[in-house]
Amino acid sequence: MKVVTAAEMRQIDQDTIEGIGIPGIVLMETAGSAIVGAIEQHYPTAQRIGILVGKGNNGGDGLVIARQLAHTGHDVHIFLVSPADSFTGEADINLQIVKRLGLQIEEILTDTGFYGTGTVSTTLANCELLIDAIFGTGLRGAVRDSIASLIDAINSLSTPILSVDLPSGLDADTGNPLGICVQADRTVTIGLPKRGLLVHPGAELAGELEVVDIGFPEQVVDTQGIKVQWTTAVQASEWIPQRPSTSHKGSYGRVLVVAGSTGMTGAAALTSEAALRAGAGLVTLAVPTHLNPILEALLPEVMTLPLPETDAGSLSASAISAILEFAETAKSVLAIGPGISQHPDTVALVRQLVRENRAQRLNLRLVIDADGLNAIARTPEIMSFLDRETVLTPHPGEMARLTDTPVSTLEADRIRTAQTYASEHGVTLVFKGAPTVISDANGNAWINSTGNPGMGTGGMGDVLTGVIAGLMAQGLSGERAAVLAVYIHGFAGDIVSERLGMHGLIASDVLKAVPEAISSLIQ
Repeated sequence: MKVVTAAEMRQIDQDTIEGIGIPGIVLMETAGSAIVGAIEQHYPTAQRIGILVGKGNNGGDGLVIARQLAHTGHDVHIFLVSPADSFTGEADINLQIVKRLGLQIEEILTDTGFYGTGTVSTTLANCELLIDAIFGTGLRGAVRDSIASLIDAINSLSTPILSVDLPSGLDADTGNPLGICVQADRTVTIGLPKRGLLVHPGAELAGELEVVDIGFPEQVVDTQGIKVQWTTAVQASEWIPQRPSTSHKGSYGRVLVVAGSTGMTGAAALTSEAALRAGAGLVTLAVPTHLNPILEALLPEVMTLPLPETDAGSLSASAISAILEFAETAKSVLAIGPGISQHPDTVALVRQLVRENRAQRLNLRLVIDADGLNAIARTPEIMSFLDRETVLTPHPGEMARLTDTPVSTLEADRIRTAQTYASEHGVTLVFKGAPTVISDANGNAWINSTGNPGMGTGGMGDVLTGVIAGLMAQGLSGERAAVLAVYIHGFAGDIVSERLGMHGLIASDVLKAVPEAISSLIQ
């Protein structure tokens, strides 16, 4: 599903009105009707409904909602947060309609009465549902003065709040509050989801999110060049590799995993098994020699390649020749990094592998994670050997090391962070977090819609690396494998959390649920 900025949404609205000829008043009526439907579905017992109305189109939607709810017998009270004579266009048309119908309207132009026993405060507190139709995507700058006091007041009530299109006070593009923001229980967004509703803190401020279609023509949306999508089950299911009846293990690709060191055996095991669980035909795990007996016993389905090691128990730079020789035997994907340590010899090995893969034309597609990322961080000469089929999977700390940028700056706009890095370096980037954002080398981005807080435990990233590698081995492009793997990984976590709860969820639980997640998407 496409995800828009405020500017893109305004352009779609304008092109629909001016280019296609659908009047704005019709779009507003349709939006209001769709939101009334959501109100009746989710709040069927609410009779006393307060509607907070701004002077823009968002307020116009609120006035349509007020009229339609009053028509079906609800006790509706309208609060205008701007003077009545400041309303224009379709919003003013709908204001005049509700005036002529005699609906209860009260102007709120100061903060008097928001607290204590004032008339406004009492009326708000007696409502069974509040509709926030103050700003929508039209807000410029921080919320101040009386409206800030009003938002603070309604947030303090126990009354449920439904926001129209966007919680008032939320930046539609970044998901950051502009001063103070409505804390909605539910947001019904119009046409297409806005970026700020899908990233934190906006996703929390929006509450439950619902998208309603009001008839924006597909050809209008398609002309906008929208680069961000929200990954849904429908899209994920379309990308799952097929398994013909005549296929065999050689049909599903070969993965070479270079991972593990003393104390980090689990990372190597999780990544290797995850590649198999995702459907790869053959997986070989290259590890320091002293770990080989452990992993052979632990992973009966995974082949192993014991390699020279350092005194610290990590892979030695001298392992390069053995890895390259092995990689020439029809391996298609190299996953490198989980648990390999930051030993100088091992760092040198990672960098040499990246160079030689391109120089010797091995054509191994790369998935680089964990200490593999730390090895290439801030080394432009190494980054030049990567391409759009390379998938990097940093969490915020690793992203900070890759970019030499504070985590807080990167997190302020996760989508832009991912797009900028992937475009500048010509790679596919998986910026892990809540939510994970994937971007390809052209700046196309996907916001993941699966996963839960229970997945915030060690080893989850190792499983994800293996799933990405396993899907790439089956022929998916780097970006499709990354998008699909992140969705499957989160979905597997959701499946397990439904059974076990979020407390105590561990990576091996998610690993075991990967085939079930894939199977559920196919059905």
